[in-house]
Amino acid sequence: MNVAESDRERILIEKIRSLPPDRWGEVEDFIDFVRMLHAPTAAALSEPAFAAIWDNPEDAEYDRL
Repeated sequence: MNVAESDRERILIEKIRSLPPDRWGEVEDFIDFVRMLHAPTAAALSEPAFAAIWDNPEDAEYDRL
């Protein structure tokens, strides 16, 4: 972590601490939401495993439809 990242982390922690504790759940929910938006989907994670099955001459006919 570089200096700018550690400063940003410190500032974010200070902001969270400045909130009333009963609002921390909202912050946590938002963080979980943002993380979910940037997480790879199950389909993307499974593509390499299915590549050999999907990429074959027989399926190429269906791809042209």
